[in-house]
Amino acid sequence: MDRAVFDRMAEIDSAHWWFAGRRAIVSALIDRFLPRASRPRILEIGCGTGSNLAMLMEHGEVDAIEPDDSARALAAARSGIRVSGGFLPDTVTIADGAYDLIVLLDVLEHIDRDRETLALLRTKLAPGGRLLVTVPSSPWMWSAHDVAHHHHRRYTWSRLNEDLEDAGFGIVHHSHFNTLLYPLIAAARIVGRLTGRTEGDDAIPAAGINRLLARVFGGERHAVTRMRLPIGVSLAVVAEVR
Repeated sequence: MDRAVFDRMAEIDSAHWWFAGRRAIVSALIDRFLPRASRPRILEIGCGTGSNLAMLMEHGEVDAIEPDDSARALAAARSGIRVSGGFLPDTVTIADGAYDLIVLLDVLEHIDRDRETLALLRTKLAPGGRLLVTVPSSPWMWSAHDVAHHHHRRYTWSRLNEDLEDAGFGIVHHSHFNTLLYPLIAAARIVGRLTGRTEGDDAIPAAGINRLLARVFGGERHAVTRMRLPIGVSLAVVAEVR
């Protein structure tokens, strides 16, 4: 991503409704599907400025990887853990069989060689280990936001399922999410396309609206962990080594 995008993330990712809601959903997925180890080893790949690390540390011992130098330094300062560098799939050093859980939270869409990356990560999981991936879905929603964030793609479930199966994973659970707000976000993307909008949609709304949106979005965690929602702005998958 551009330097300006990382700088903007550092300003908003603690409070913005989207980040807060996604953290609630990811935490609930980990509670339900994390392999039962006494203190599981967790790796976050593409941790950005580190807004997820405190949440992940509630679930186990956490390591992190982030290729951007400035974001990596901020993530380390925020979390107190060492954050490694490198780009997947070629320049990241991860020991084979080292982790009980690897998470990529809206990261896979940034990686050109996503299938090779998934195949590599399969070898880094311990026996019984699992992978948790979130990605943007609904390819028709492609917009200036995706361009600004240097996305290579938005995923359909069939595409992501095929990629994971080709990499040697079996699906434990999957669901779309950010479903309740889908009509509102879809309308905003359509308006942005019609008006020629060229910037991302990262601005934090007024405090009351931000809290309401975070509550609505985060409240989906009860459904996302137990059901397969058929539509949403995003898609979450928990997979395990076959």
